[in-house]
Amino acid sequence: MATNGNILIRLRGLRRRFIEGQLQHVVLDGIDLDIERGESVAIRGRSGSGKSTLLNLIGGIDAPDAGEVIVDSVNLTAMSERERTLFRRRHIGFVYQAFNLIPTLSVSDNIRLVLELNGVKGSEAAARISTVLDAVGLDGRADSYPDVLSGGEQQRVAIARALSHEPSVLVADEPTGNLDDATAGRITGLLSDIVREHGTTLVMATHSLRVASTCDRVIDLHNGRVNTARDGADGPGSPA
Repeated sequence: MATNGNILIRLRGLRRRFIEGQLQHVVLDGIDLDIERGESVAIRGRSGSGKSTLLNLIGGIDAPDAGEVIVDSVNLTAMSERERTLFRRRHIGFVYQAFNLIPTLSVSDNIRLVLELNGVKGSEAAARISTVLDAVGLDGRADSYPDVLSGGEQQRVAIARALSHEPSVLVADEPTGNLDDATAGRITGLLSDIVREHGTTLVMATHSLRVASTCDRVIDLHNGRVNTARDGADGPGSPA
């Protein structure tokens, strides 16, 4: 099965459950969803609603119990774990709440590590590092280390790193969760500007209606299923 038209991500009959002792917890229960190339989509829902689980399936970190995950005409659910890892390394960029920068590496070396994993080295890597740092407004901090950067600056480095290998999909899991409101607003605006400029597809989990409203579409997860709304409209099961 392959995607058609402008659909980049296609989820069909997606199910995921977790076993806790004698209990079975169904997190995703038959998710059907299409996401277009270049679209920005926010996923909202209460804590434990399956937002991160859904992102992990789209990013190929995890595999579903049933259903299909198709990204750019490639069926991730038909792949081995190693094949998914190689696909993810090339085609998916990740931004997390905790930044996940390596503290012993400089800003430029944090980004260079991702590039080297994709076979990009030397002058080409240096040029890409310069380009992405300029895009996030940190062109003067290449030689700095994470511990001297503010939270907002660290998240901008994480965004630059995620975009450095030019992925078709950017997956962001609560990217503003550790930031104050003002910094969160700047990071959200930066993400929106970058993905629109580069045509990157953004799938972002967030608790914040304000953050979600910057996306083209909001997906609300409730009882393992999705509800969709346009222009950042709220949906059932959303936190107050």
